[in-house]
Amino acid sequence: MIFKSQDNLEAHLPIYYTFPDQSNHVTPEQKIMPVKLTITRTDWEIYQKQFQIVQDELRNGNIYLINLTRGTPIESSSGLMEIYMHSRAKYKVCVPDQFVVFSPETFVRFLNGKAYTYPMKGTIRADLPHAREHLENDAKEKAEHASIVDLLRNDLGQICNQVRVKKFRYFEKVQAGKYELWQVSSEIEGNLPANFHDSLGTMIFQLLPAGSISGVPKQSAVKIINKIEDYPRGFYTGICGYFDGNNLDSAVMIRFIEQTDAGLVYKSGGGIHSMSDLKSEFEELIDKIYVPVD
Repeated sequence: MIFKSQDNLEAHLPIYYTFPDQSNHVTPEQKIMPVKLTITRTDWEIYQKQFQIVQDELRNGNIYLINLTRGTPIESSSGLMEIYMHSRAKYKVCVPDQFVVFSPETFVRFLNGKAYTYPMKGTIRADLPHAREHLENDAKEKAEHASIVDLLRNDLGQICNQVRVKKFRYFEKVQAGKYELWQVSSEIEGNLPANFHDSLGTMIFQLLPAGSISGVPKQSAVKIINKIEDYPRGFYTGICGYFDGNNLDSAVMIRFIEQTDAGLVYKSGGGIHSMSDLKSEFEELIDKIYVPVD
């Protein structure tokens, strides 16, 4: 099962993390280093075949949206710990010699008796002509985002009362190496039960896997992903989190570089809808291969 945690992450291994309000180490003052990534193979033909299978599943009504990902072989001018130390992201995690993740995407937050989730779906390079206008008005992008918001609103309804969409399709710029990306998110809020601490683990597992990296409906999307993706996701698209006894903050583990026996692999992907264009989706997958440094 691609979303199951691996067993080889032993308890004695160091794990470094930096969240908005928590970190388990002190980052020394240092000059930000440029990180150069070189893609060594893109596997266009394989992606093309996978995309066509997904379109067949969409036409047959088995799914409405799916997150198709790949592992792209890369070379890097910096090691995993250097990437961790110098990257800029909302959530960062590094297991030395295994992987580094620098994620912009919150999975779920529990704060002062409320739960929040921020589905993120829709990305475009900000330097393209009329990029934001295209992202804002494109029918495929709007349908894809609405599907994920509906899915995560229903997910949150499994553990919360009075679930509501607080903000729908707001736009943020994020640094993607030498260029910027526009990303689209929404904010969903719900009221937690008073005794949620007693069943925290159960509640989290009810929400997994994250909708933005699986699809709609989830069960069908996961079966198709397991069938057509030709590499192990491992920890990629899993979640990481911090619970202080009262509040929880957690992230979807995207923007992910893994050390494998064959070298470094950057795992990335995107949502596929019936209106998706093959070339555009492949370009988005490649555009997401970056390290966010200032």
